[in-house]
Amino acid sequence: MKSKTQLFIELWQEARIRFSDQLPSITQEDLNKRLLPGPNSIGFLIRHIGDVELLYAKNVFGENGIKDENVIAKTVIAQQDNGGWSYLSELLEYVEYSFQMLRSVLEKLREEDWEATVTSKEFGTKTKAEAFGRIVSHTIHHSGQIAIIKKYGS
Repeated sequence: MKSKTQLFIELWQEARIRFSDQLPSITQEDLNKRLLPGPNSIGFLIRHIGDVELLYAKNVFGENGIKDENVIAKTVIAQQDNGGWSYLSELLEYVEYSFQMLRSVLEKLREEDWEATVTSKEFGTKTKAEAFGRIVSHTIHHSGQIAIIKKYGS
């Protein structure tokens, strides 16, 4: 029988495919595409997914290994797309790194850790399982935006 941790990681990885499967077809030119009047470009959204994954690895699940990591969540700090997200290779490396970091932290969780609570100004107090649902839905939400912007944006 699989542990909660194994099941949650499988769920997250399967859901994240909606994001990662898009990455090979994104070109350098796609990064600046937007769906007007929306403010965010594809490049910004890719970076944002990585930023939030790293924030979760540090602030939600950080007691398992990334607490000392210096996370500079540029998209969260900027709170808007300032056009600085135009280097495809850097973005792809960043979201691979964020994926690996979050996965490595999740793999260290024990069964009882999922029921422990965490408090954040963004989402209040939640169990780690509930907070995990937010990162899964966050990535899927922005993955859908990327797909629509790539298809219809300019």
